[in-house]
This record gives sequence, structure tokens and C-alpha cells, in this order.
Amino acid sequence: MIQVTDIHKSYGSLHVLRGVSLVIPDHQVAAIVGPSGAGKSTLLHIIGTLDRPDSGQVIYDGVDVSMLSDRRISRFRNKHIGFVFQAHQLLPEFTLLENVMMPALIAGMTPSRAAEMAMPLLREVGLGDRLGHKPTELSGGEAQRGAVARALVNTPSVVLADEPSGSLDSRNRRDLHDIFFRLRDLHGTTFVTVTHDESLASRCDSIFRITDGEISPCAI
Repeated sequence: MIQVTDIHKSYGSLHVLRGVSLVIPDHQVAAIVGPSGAGKSTLLHIIGTLDRPDSGQVIYDGVDVSMLSDRRISRFRNKHIGFVFQAHQLLPEFTLLENVMMPALIAGMTPSRAAEMAMPLLREVGLGDRLGHKPTELSGGEAQRGAVARALVNTPSVVLADEPSGSLDSRNRRDLHDIFFRLRDLHGTTFVTVTHDESLASRCDSIFRITDGEISPCAI
């Protein structure tokens, strides 16, 4: 379970988050929605330990990550949290398989074991025949599915996605959304996604709307 309590975050005089609190149970697909500039990505980065709040708590299954040192928070992030961004951010000089292996290698896994972890995930997202392709040889939808596999290679409990389908056409958006729900069912992974896509939000287990730095649950 992710518990966010009374999060405040400012950048200079701009008060972006104003006492945000929410709870996301395990094994859910949750959406954070709202207008541009409302603080959605800032909140996701704080939940993902990429940024620290000015005050408040982010607790994962009883662990207050807000209190961890930078070194410990990096280890926690690598082990427990996966990320998918709007731009897939695959490294162009590496093959798809090597890209997906990368977080496992950073965690200290041997190359052979990292490949063993990565290949089944690539097959699960429909890319079993693209292992040796470079990112420039993949379609946008394929690259983004590869990014999902990369996010899962360390078997995190949570995957955070920031507008993951924002640059995709309708068919690839639908395919990517289907993958989230299928992987949730297969692996028990919790997905939290910032999205403007109402079709994705309407399918989620929980929806949180953020406006002017304040958040409230929405009816499904």
C-alpha cells in the first residue's frame, strides 16, 4: 500500500502541492488526472522518490521513504519502483534486450541472470522477436512496451507511469493500457499513472483528480 500524507511542495513562490493525501492499495491500477500545470507530475515524482516534498510523508508498506538517506532511497527506488515516461527513454546505442536488462545490471545482477529476467517480460509485452533491435528500429508503440518491460525487470511492487500513452495513436494506446491490466493480474503489480486519457482513467480501480495543488478521489 502507498500512503501519501499532507504533502506540500513549492518551487520558489509557486506552491505546487497543497496538503495532498491519498492511499493506493496494493494490486490496483490508479490514475491521477487533472489539468496541465496542476501538479500531477510533481506528485508522481515525489511518490517515486525522484523528488522530496517540503513536508509530509510517503509510506510504502510501512516504510517512510521521506526519511531515508539519498543512498538508501536510491536502493529502495531501484528495488521497489519502476518508471515509464511519455518518451520511452530507451538508450539508442543498446539493443532492446540490453535496455530492459539495464536496471537489473545496476542492481548488481549478472548479465546472464538479467537476460533471463528480461526476455520473458519482452515476450509478455509482445516483443519476443525484437530482442536485438535498436530503439530506432522500433515503432513508437513497441518502444513504449519495451519501456514497460524495463520498468518491471527488477520485479518492483509499483510501476509509476507519467503520460505513458500521450505520444501514441489510439490503437497503441489501447494495447498499452491492456498490458497494464494484464501485468497487474499476472504479477500483482500496482500501477499509478498520470494521464489525460479519459479512456484509461475510466478503467482504473482508483481515480484521483488534482486541481490547484489539491487532490480528491473521483467516483469510478
